[in-house]
Amino acid sequence: MLDIDAKDFRILDEIYRSKSVSGAVERVGLGQPSISIRLGKLREHFRDPLFVRTSSGMQATPRLEALIPAIREALALCDGRARGPQPFDPAATSRSFRICMTDSGQTVILPRLLARLGRVAPRIRIETINLDMDAARLLEAGEADIAMGFTLDIPAPFYQQRLFEERFVCMVRKAHPRLDKKLTRRQFLAEQHIEVVLPRGTGHWILNKALDDQGIERDVALRVPSFLGVASIVTRSDLVALVPVHLGRLLAEGGQVKLLDPPMPLPTYQVRQYWHERYHRDPANQWLRTLVGDLFAEPATPEAPGR
Repeated sequence: MLDIDAKDFRILDEIYRSKSVSGAVERVGLGQPSISIRLGKLREHFRDPLFVRTSSGMQATPRLEALIPAIREALALCDGRARGPQPFDPAATSRSFRICMTDSGQTVILPRLLARLGRVAPRIRIETINLDMDAARLLEAGEADIAMGFTLDIPAPFYQQRLFEERFVCMVRKAHPRLDKKLTRRQFLAEQHIEVVLPRGTGHWILNKALDDQGIERDVALRVPSFLGVASIVTRSDLVALVPVHLGRLLAEGGQVKLLDPPMPLPTYQVRQYWHERYHRDPANQWLRTLVGDLFAEPATPEAPGR
């Protein structure tokens, strides 16, 4: 098998351009006999004449015509002239993006994201994946484009960008018989609660830790693994649920629940978007991150890995 190198590709390209072996001599840096010998070996290797003599010079065969684009790409790589990343056209692409996020993030972020996509990139598709301990692996492997939410499970080498700050509020039904506009600590402890049990390292995990640190023990009547259905349960019971304020505001729009400030200090946390260093300069990933960042009013400068 012929050991093909960049000079062989240059021979083919220069003969293709000049339509003669002699015309390639100066550009290739070999004498005509050497070029003819290399061309003969290339014909054997590809099992094709590659060029045929015509009245207008050496014309490429269909086989070589098909090879020329790849040959020129290879030469560009060797010469350092390879084209950089191609511009990303969101209006024309039908690409699917995969985003890791929590169930509350799906409720708060997705409607705004989809509304914006409908205006600027109507053919783009979104697939969501749970934001859990596997998110870092998915981002690194390219199986997810970005992650959004609060998590302690995404370390360096990942970039991150603040989207907005989140805090907790108490959600109760609008016609709750005992709770009106202000919630006291005594009332909080006297009521029964819904506890959302989520994995360690999430914003909801730090809520439960804060309550434990203050020695606050809720009377938990119901434990659920997500926020899905919490509003429906609250509207049909006297149970109290601690929820992120952005989620609570959306749920309260229906007029069936109301939000009350908790009667004790609770932690806030930052909702961020995360991406892996491998895709930091990828045009499509950059576009998606910018779009997500623009959906929220708070300024956010990307934090480099290791910070």
